[in-house]
Amino acid sequence: MSTRDRDGPRKPEPRTFSAQEVRQGEIILRRRWQRLIFIGGLAAMALVILLARFAG
Repeated sequence: MSTRDRDGPRKPEPRTFSAQEVRQGEIILRRRWQRLIFIGGLAAMALVILLARFAG
């Protein structure tokens, strides 16, 4: 008995993507609040890195 027979109905194959489709895209920040959150996150990450460096 093969594994396909034991698993029951055949499961759908996972989607495949071409290399062109999975390349890095651009960050789209259309609204002001989206830009503020993105820039705030970058600033927070830089602050955490600086604090970790000087604290340790």
